[in-house]
Amino acid sequence: MHPFIKNSLSVIWIIVLLFWVYGALKTKVTLKSEGKITQFLFYWLPLLITVYLLGPGEWFGHTWLRENFVPHNNAVGIPAIILCFLGGFICCWARITLGKNWSLSVTIKKQHHLIISGPYKYVRHPIYTGLLLLFLGNVFIVGDYRGILAYFIISVAFWFKLKKEEQWLTTVFKDDYINYCTHTKALIPRIL
Repeated sequence: MHPFIKNSLSVIWIIVLLFWVYGALKTKVTLKSEGKITQFLFYWLPLLITVYLLGPGEWFGHTWLRENFVPHNNAVGIPAIILCFLGGFICCWARITLGKNWSLSVTIKKQHHLIISGPYKYVRHPIYTGLLLLFLGNVFIVGDYRGILAYFIISVAFWFKLKKEEQWLTTVFKDDYINYCTHTKALIPRIL
């Protein structure tokens, strides 16, 4: 696989992370948030495991986790980096659209607003859509079975987080959120 592909992957992740760090400095006051232990066990721990699995794989040795499920070549890498770019773009677009309502964990903000514009017009959780695309492209670039395991772990964690967010948003926005849910899918327009 051409080094440009792996370098591009690093640049995309850095841009997304910079958006998160910068955005975290400009959010509304939190009124309600999940407990720290819940956040760690259900969101941070799966994310850390996923990043660990997708990182440099020398520590996996010659186990089944290091076996390729796709070849490490440009024919796989180019479509994968396009997925990563698309995912990073969606993440950043959604993050900008959310503005001060954004948070890392499931929270209710002071003067919380229901955002249904931008990418939120198409799906209810475009940040997760973008991250899942970004992780999926990353999985194909890694090309080992460890990537499939990582993708499964992060997908399950995002699904649980998404469901918790929807419970809280229904409590806050009531019929407005229920109506919004009837017109938009959670992650993939018109499908899921």
